[in-house]
Amino acid sequence: MAQFVFPVLYALFIWWFSTGVIVYLDGLPKASFRWSLLGATVLFAVGIFGLLVSAADPSITGAYVSFTSGLLVWAWQEVSFLMGGVTGPRKQRCHAGCSGLPHFIHAVQTILYHELAIAISGIVVLALTWGAPNQVGTWLFVTLWVMRLSAKLNVFLGVPNLSEEFLPEHLAFLKGFLTRKPMNLFFPLSVTSATIVAVLLVQRAGAAEASLFDQTAYTFTAAMLILAIVEHWFLVLPLPATALWKWSLGSHGKPAAQECVTGARSVDDLVSPPKGHHIHTMAIRNLGEPDIGPHRDEAVLIV
Repeated sequence: MAQFVFPVLYALFIWWFSTGVIVYLDGLPKASFRWSLLGATVLFAVGIFGLLVSAADPSITGAYVSFTSGLLVWAWQEVSFLMGGVTGPRKQRCHAGCSGLPHFIHAVQTILYHELAIAISGIVVLALTWGAPNQVGTWLFVTLWVMRLSAKLNVFLGVPNLSEEFLPEHLAFLKGFLTRKPMNLFFPLSVTSATIVAVLLVQRAGAAEASLFDQTAYTFTAAMLILAIVEHWFLVLPLPATALWKWSLGSHGKPAAQECVTGARSVDDLVSPPKGHHIHTMAIRNLGEPDIGPHRDEAVLIV
């Protein structure tokens, strides 16, 4: 029974804790990012070494080492992206009216380097473990890669809960590529497909002929896939998902101010302010609303 319970508890804890640590570090001043990226790079190297030495070890210990190593390799992908180190060539939102294929291409441009980094890391992971009896770390990396890509497509196509509070200020331009809507057609397809795979993994873990290593390996993979499916459901269900990592959001400071208009009695006041008044504008960031033009991040203050 331990080969089922302990991997699930370990996966659950490391998923919750590592996510919180990354979110917390990402909310610190930018001056700290170099140290966070350096630490993540060191852990990336540790993960690569761990995958290499555990690949030939089909034991329960080897499964834990491979799982943890795969997660360390993946953590670098998350840290380097969220801290703005590896994103894409585009650093701004679309202009008003941009939609369809051009809007999708612009969205891809914002994360292009990030996706290439994941692909290169994935190739390295596959090369290190190719043909080896212990594939736990590789399965984990591929699972997280596919499910993260699915989540990105879903928030682009439209879901009710965008969890924008997890996006740091320096990536606020990405909010212009998030769509808030009740549902998109890709969501049920992605969740259903992932659920079928998760069921198959659980069946393999519980098969009578499975060894202790196989039971542990398949349980690890199934647990992380199920957690990724839960994250998908957080996108559409009215659940306080952010409460799970409330402790890590403290480094992000107070919520950004919302757009406001003060002193204006009519639209005409915004064009021609009352006598003795002047128009001032101030930049407002992190509004989280659909882009409505080049001045969408300005609030008008008439004094």
